[in-house]
Order: sequence, then structure tokens, then C-alpha cells
Amino acid sequence: MHTNVYDPPALEKGTLRVIPLGGLGEIGRNMTVFEFDGKLLIVDCGVLFPEEHQPGVDLILPDFEPIKGRLDDVVGLVLTHGHEDHIGAVPYLLKLKSDIPLIGSQLTLALVEAKLKEHRIKAYTLTVAEGQEEQVGPFDLEFVAVNHSIPDALAVAIHTDADTVLATGDFKMDVTPVVGDAFDPVGLSQIAAEGKGVKVLACDSTNIFSTHPGRSEAVLATPILEWVMAQPNMVVATTFASNIARLKTLADAARASGRKVCLLGRAMRRMVSVGFDSGILKDFPETI
Repeated sequence: MHTNVYDPPALEKGTLRVIPLGGLGEIGRNMTVFEFDGKLLIVDCGVLFPEEHQPGVDLILPDFEPIKGRLDDVVGLVLTHGHEDHIGAVPYLLKLKSDIPLIGSQLTLALVEAKLKEHRIKAYTLTVAEGQEEQVGPFDLEFVAVNHSIPDALAVAIHTDADTVLATGDFKMDVTPVVGDAFDPVGLSQIAAEGKGVKVLACDSTNIFSTHPGRSEAVLATPILEWVMAQPNMVVATTFASNIARLKTLADAARASGRKVCLLGRAMRRMVSVGFDSGILKDFPETI
């Protein structure tokens, strides 16, 4: 047990402070606060799901305590993508202060708004896209497309008079994605080439220490189709609801084999609905 916890010293003007409130060394509850000239910018606000040795626990939230007394200084909350470990705690933060601006891509914000509706919270949102720049308080934000198992993911370069921090969010180097934008190494390298370069790389990617290069969703289309075509009866498939690319691969195989698709589960139906509404999910079979 740590007993030597103390408040950090006052921040000198022109200095950037990085405060991780969750997600560091764990898969979940990602949340980082950037402080500059008295203002706070938050990147991601997710939950961590309990393990088997934590009975009775529904969700594990980031530690809001260090910023509870400074919520008026928060100029925005940037959401890199729509996974629960990056957006799941947004309703609980907004219950403390409901007018914190939410900044993210179209699909990400659509998923957040659906979640906030259940909590009866109406938030201010700013939709951004690849290549867009926004000035939020003293932070100049530049957004770059990255590929992930959920579409519409964005990395954000946080420029201040002190330094540039690149927060990637989760990403994979898929140059042939089934849904969403391809990984953009050029966009990332351009950020590194600008001005002073990148002082801090906040890189977040599950299984990053694996030496296996991974594979594109595109390479699975043919084997999945062949397997589905070979089955004489109903086929049952399971996947994360947020893996829209896998849903499309399975749906394309169903259509090619003359089958209909039945979606089970509220999260699955919500994801497909939001995918349609946002224009992310295209050419999806109508036989659902």
C-alpha cells in the first residue's frame, strides 16, 4: 500500500503535464488528461470489465478523483474510437459535469449518443474526420485515420506551445480493411515531420508485444465463404458486436450461400443500426 501519495506541484506556464487516470498497463478504462496553461484536455474515457475474481462488480471506471475539483477547466473530451474500454465511462463522467464537449468521429459519437440516451444525458458533440484540425482551448488538435477492429478510429496529435503528443488510440496496420479507412503511415509520419516533431507517443494497441504481424480481415472472406457454403444447415457465428468488418464478412457469406441473417443481442442490433445510419456499413444484405 502506497502511503506517500501527494498532490503534484503547480504547473509552470508553458509546461505540458500528462496524467493517466486509467488504462496504463491494463486493457481497459483508458483515460488520459493533458494539462496546459490551466486547461485540461481528456483523451478517451472507458471502462474495464471485471474478471472472475471480482464477483458483484459490473464495471470498473477510471479514477476521476484527481480532476473532480477541476471539471470547469476541462475544454474537451476526445474519443479515439467506439470500443467500451474507450467510451464506456463517458456517461459517468458527464454525470459530474454534463456540458463537457465530446469530440470524435461520426460512428464513435453515434455510439456514445446511443449510450447517453439510456442515461438521459444530452451532450454537446463535435464531429471530426481524418485530416481535420480543431483548436480546443490551448490545444491544437490534428486528426489522423487509423485502422482498428471497429471502423472510424482516429489518432490525435495534440499540439501545444510546449510540445506535440501523438495519441494513437488502438490501431492495427491493416492496409486492406473490409470496412473503414486503411492504416495511414504517411499521415502519421507527416505529423512527426512537422515543427518540433513528436515529443511523446502515447501508443495503445492490444497484443503489441506479439511478434506475429497479424492479418487483414480481407484474407478471411474466402475461407469463411467456403466454410459457410459447405454447411447444409443453419450456421451460428459469434463475434464482438463492435467488429463490424467481421459482421459484413459473415453477412456476405450468408448472401452468397442463399441464407438470411438473424442478429441476436441488443448490442449487435444497435451496432448494425448505427453502422447503417452513419454510412459506415454499406452494401449489407437486406435479408436480415
